[in-house]
Amino acid sequence: MDLSTTYLGLKLKNPLVPSASPLSKDIDSIKKLEDAGASAIVMYSLFEEQIAFEAAELDHFLTRGTEQFAEALTYFPEEDEFNLGPEEYLEHIRKAKDATDIPIIASLNGISKGGWIEYAKKMQDAGADALELNVYFVATNPDQPGQEIEDLYREIAKAVKAQVTLPVSIKLSPNFSSISNMVSTLDKDGMDGFVMFNRFYQPDLDLQSLEVKPGVVLSSSNDLRIPLRWIAIMYDRIKGSMAGSTGVHSAQDVLKLIMAGADVAQMCAVLLNNGPGYLSTILSDMEKWMQENGYDSISTMKGSMSQKSVAEPAAFERANYMKALSDYSRSHTL
Repeated sequence: MDLSTTYLGLKLKNPLVPSASPLSKDIDSIKKLEDAGASAIVMYSLFEEQIAFEAAELDHFLTRGTEQFAEALTYFPEEDEFNLGPEEYLEHIRKAKDATDIPIIASLNGISKGGWIEYAKKMQDAGADALELNVYFVATNPDQPGQEIEDLYREIAKAVKAQVTLPVSIKLSPNFSSISNMVSTLDKDGMDGFVMFNRFYQPDLDLQSLEVKPGVVLSSSNDLRIPLRWIAIMYDRIKGSMAGSTGVHSAQDVLKLIMAGADVAQMCAVLLNNGPGYLSTILSDMEKWMQENGYDSISTMKGSMSQKSVAEPAAFERANYMKALSDYSRSHTL
């Protein structure tokens, strides 16, 4: 059974790619993921705020008190001459590369233009095989037009892309007014791949303490439908690779994404719930299903249920809404 695929120009043994999560913070966990069948691993994210905080903190300690001694100012190099930021992350990439034989994809998370983008080059130098750019932006300003937000995404993506020669994917929100146009535009800008989609963690309210409480609610297979739909719509319309993310919990979920047109399936919640070894179960279930249904490779099924390939392309558009409501009404008649 040939489960191989290509993502961001990387030849992978199968489409199972653990997404950015706490599992990649430990080298032993990374090795367990590889042993269980992971074909590549996305590292946990390095955040813009971490880089900015460490830069400001170092500048504070370097310059504190120097105003008392004029000559002391000449003893310290300028802030930008220091190798600022979380060096531990870069060292972790090096260790992960030494400990594994699969591609390591670094993850850089930010929402503004600035010096943090330079860490893309540092990640490349540390040995990363690719970079995933995670622009986690919540548009809360009612006076900020949507076009301005889209332009920000493009500017950040171009700036990161200009820093490196390795392939770069961008993890997008599903909340753009036109997802298809946004993906197509970024594809023309030269992005190598797209991760669909970022899952925003929503805050909750604590009625006892009257506080806003952050928290993580893990996904379920029902969440797969949003990436499934848009990957199916965008298949064969762009040059870049596509990864399905959010709601990938089973072999069936992975197979659906591949048939929609994805190159890989990124998963997180199912591994946090069941451990790294669960990857081997998913792989085994995939092979069993493919054997029973006459598929001998991933390539033969890829895109077979995309919008361009199915008998009713409108099923991915407004017609799906009307048919879903009609079918539900018929099956739930009182």
